[in-house]
Amino acid sequence: MRGTVQADILKEDQAQNTCIFSTEFALRLMGDVQQYFIDNKVRNFYSVSISGYHIAEAGANPITQLALTLSNGFTYVEYYLSRGMHIDDFAPNLSFFFSNGIDPEYAVIGRVARRIWAKAMKYKYKGNERSQMLKYHIQTSGRSLHAQEIAFNDIRTTLQALYAIYDNCNSLHTNAYDEAITTPTEESVRRAMAIQLIINKELGLAKNENPIQGSFIIEELTDLVEEAVYAEFDRLTDRGGVLGAMETMYQRGKIQDESLYYERLKQSGEYPIIGVNSFLGKDGSPTVLPKEVIRSTEEEKQFQIEAVQNFNKANANASKLSLQKLHDAVLNNQNLFAEMMNATKVNSLGEITDALFNVGGKYRRNM
Repeated sequence: MRGTVQADILKEDQAQNTCIFSTEFALRLMGDVQQYFIDNKVRNFYSVSISGYHIAEAGANPITQLALTLSNGFTYVEYYLSRGMHIDDFAPNLSFFFSNGIDPEYAVIGRVARRIWAKAMKYKYKGNERSQMLKYHIQTSGRSLHAQEIAFNDIRTTLQALYAIYDNCNSLHTNAYDEAITTPTEESVRRAMAIQLIINKELGLAKNENPIQGSFIIEELTDLVEEAVYAEFDRLTDRGGVLGAMETMYQRGKIQDESLYYERLKQSGEYPIIGVNSFLGKDGSPTVLPKEVIRSTEEEKQFQIEAVQNFNKANANASKLSLQKLHDAVLNNQNLFAEMMNATKVNSLGEITDALFNVGGKYRRNM
């Protein structure tokens, strides 16, 4: 089975705000996942999706997204090495996840990431050829979708998908045009999928690998973006590295400042967005309201609650023993992922979380 664990605790703290355990304990959990993968020779399931997408969605510009994501990746590398793992045993298990907006820098985000990663893996960490290959997924920008003239969103997504495919991403997610106002419908999802299919199956230029390689603007942008990323690395280093910078909320502050800057340009019209702040329709391009917002029914909610309660009752005796084993594994410095794999058979997510709170600590933001 192929897949990816999306358990990037650094971007959670910096951008997405879905942390539950202390950062130190969460890092240990991530390390246990990777160690489990190494011990059991899990190669085709990626141990972490090092994510810039949520950093970009929170408001970061493309340079900041790339720099913070790569620096988070190198932080994981340093941590895994400190636990005695060999670079070539875990580097191939890492994957990256970026957002593609509409800014010009997004046209080279993948090639810059691969260039920086390959050089670091080769010259600093002495990794083999496989370790030097950065794999990344692109999702088109949800932040660029607007609730005015929602039909235009497909055009934005198509251009962002072209960026991704021309830049040789490993996989691609194209957003549905109505995600700005509701849960996507079957019709909007099919249109989103058609964007990829038409580019890959019908567009002649896309049948050639690296169709824009060698053009002046692409080569120049690549060098400029790489230089800008290194400059951000220096700013992080001056603040004690990624974890040191997080102590003063440097990354969060930077993302928020860039989000505010973008919103100001959008509201003033200095940054033109067709159908939103410029070239409005004859009716003024009002915000589109959904005909139907898809939500769970009360019956569906109650069914899920009862299902969890029945699961807990059926496994009441085995649950206590399982949670005690998980508790002891933390205290005895054993691999938690291996124990959690067993715990999920007889425990709900809430039970496991509560048990780990007692020994791993709850997340508290530095202020």
